Amino acid sequence: MDADGADHVVCDHLFHVFALLGKRWNGLIIGALLGGPARFSELERGISGIGGPMLSRRLVELAEVGLVERHVETGPPVEVSYQLTPAGEGLRPSVEELRRWGERFCGSPPPPACS
Repeated sequence: MDADGADHVVCDHLFHVFALLGKRWNGLIIGALLGGPARFSELERGISGIGGPMLSRRLVELAEVGLVERHVETGPPVEVSYQLTPAGEGLRPSVEELRRWGERFCGSPPPPACS
């Protein structure tokens, strides 16, 4: 406890949220998918600096925890797209608030850590 008698223990839920969303690229992938379903190539082009293998790993991880789902349209040609699940869509208010925070505190133009 601090001098005010407040306890500064981080709850397990918050720990798990930041362990997942704080992992590099995950938040940006979710942010990109808030715009609607996207094909792998669209995500790769739209998220500056991410490579295909890393994008693939992160999409699998986000699917495993129930935030993203993969859809396969049989072809020809076969098309694979990704979209947020209802749980992923539930992050919209938080991601939008983080975006507003970034606009306010990361400056304009954003420094490299914010872009």
